[in-house]
Amino acid sequence: MKKIMAFGLLGVMLFSFISCGKGDEPKKIDFSKTEDIKVTSTEKPIRIAVSAMITPKETFIYYKDIINYIGQALKRPVELIQRETYAEVNDLIEKKEIDAAFVCSGPYVVGKKKFGMELLVAPLVHGELIYYSYIIVPKNSSLQDFSELKGKKFAFTDSDSNTGCLVPKYELAKIGESPDSFFSKYIFTKSHDNSIKAVAKSLVDGAAVDHLIWEYLNKTNPEFTSQTRIIKKLGPFGIPPIVVHPKYDSNMKAQLKQIFLDMHKDNKGKSILTKIFIDKFVVVDDSLYDSVRQMQGWIDNRK
Repeated sequence: MKKIMAFGLLGVMLFSFISCGKGDEPKKIDFSKTEDIKVTSTEKPIRIAVSAMITPKETFIYYKDIINYIGQALKRPVELIQRETYAEVNDLIEKKEIDAAFVCSGPYVVGKKKFGMELLVAPLVHGELIYYSYIIVPKNSSLQDFSELKGKKFAFTDSDSNTGCLVPKYELAKIGESPDSFFSKYIFTKSHDNSIKAVAKSLVDGAAVDHLIWEYLNKTNPEFTSQTRIIKKLGPFGIPPIVVHPKYDSNMKAQLKQIFLDMHKDNKGKSILTKIFIDKFVVVDDSLYDSVRQMQGWIDNRK
């Protein structure tokens, strides 16, 4: 098996390749800490989790205002819980250690199958409930198609990520390939912005990233996206949702859902959503994620 490497975050913006070969233990970032959103109350805090889809600092910036809004609406303290991987967040939900979580489409499908993870709401972005996987390469690369990445170095984000791992693995499986047989080396960066930076700095020849994150960064801080080029757009897929445990308190679930659904109706909520390009939150059906299930099932059946 080829050496697989993990792309670590040291501080906020430092880059470091960490070997995960046989006998090596990857360095760990401490994501056990929580961030309290202060609301005067004697009630038990609401705990809402998010995995590090982008850097820890930027993840907090993106979600802090939404979490604070929820706390004020409930008149209860809220804790923003961060974990490094999607699997860790799924585990928190399964164990009922958190109240709700922002998850990726892939982990939702996994959680739904494993313990009945339940959809709460999902964001409507530019009038759509879908997103894509971008295959990107360095701006000056001669590569024009995903097939040309054979024998090259490639970056995945998280092993449970839909756009950052499952989608490219599915594309490879369709042509009888796997990451081990197709790429000379591949890495797991742990976040979409890390993958973008790795491509921009030509540390890898290509990567698969969430198109929503690439487009957001391209509009707000294009330092690294401007040094990449999209060679393939794969999808669409159901947009990453907000979820709860299936046995979560029904009254609390109803309150949380209504806060999300009404957020765009007042000036403060609308302003928060506008900053992150969300139109509003809406109720979605589980069938929105059938294409993700089909990909995973197809890959599993070929093993």
